[in-house]
Amino acid sequence: MELGLNGRVYVLTGASRGLGFATAAALVADGARVVISARDAAAVGDAVSRLGGEEHALGVAADLGDPDAARRLVDAARARFGRLDGTLISVGGPPSVSTLEATDEQWRSAFETVFLGAVRVARTIAGELGEGGVIAFVASNSSKSPLSGLGISNGLRPGLSMVAKELADELGPRGVRVLSLLPGRFLTDRLRELMEATGDAEAAAAGYRRAIPLRRIGDPEEFGRVAAFVLSPAASFLNGVALPVDGGAIRTL
Repeated sequence: MELGLNGRVYVLTGASRGLGFATAAALVADGARVVISARDAAAVGDAVSRLGGEEHALGVAADLGDPDAARRLVDAARARFGRLDGTLISVGGPPSVSTLEATDEQWRSAFETVFLGAVRVARTIAGELGEGGVIAFVASNSSKSPLSGLGISNGLRPGLSMVAKELADELGPRGVRVLSLLPGRFLTDRLRELMEATGDAEAAAAGYRRAIPLRRIGDPEEFGRVAAFVLSPAASFLNGVALPVDGGAIRTL
């Protein structure tokens, strides 16, 4: 199937590794060009190299907690590639801590990046998109069901998915689509950190596999292919949904 990505330009945050990078790779493989960002400049530079270099990707070191980051990303896309067709907004996971254990400072810090930073990027890019544009948030399956030990994520991710739903209503009349993706367990550096934090990574991995009907942890490339489709013109009537990509782990409809 032709996705219609050739020549299109997307901004992807949190994309130096993990699910963001996997999506960037899928987009580039189908002819799109990408502006990728993360806080670590060296990691961003390495990611650009792995994507085939500056012909295909531009790297910008940026922290979504910085109010100027969103505008810098938009301006970079326009300056380098001359257009902007959409964005995948992904942010690092908040600390692994229960709701009762989380401090006020941990909540504030996570809100600034996970929630407000993501909303700010969406708001800024929304002003740049015309008909056919798309905004996709990477939330979590904690948007539908809480995950043990991830109290801050459980608190913030559902709100982000609801922001996506509301923006779909606001931007739909302009022909701009908005939705959220709800990844489950994928073998990323973040998941490895969570498994190591349990003190028995293999037992944790086995537990994750048992909770997934497919009985395996996902490969980031599997998420990247779904996200690239969602961002593409081929998904032009997919809007306002919170789409699980989790191997069937979520038990709700």
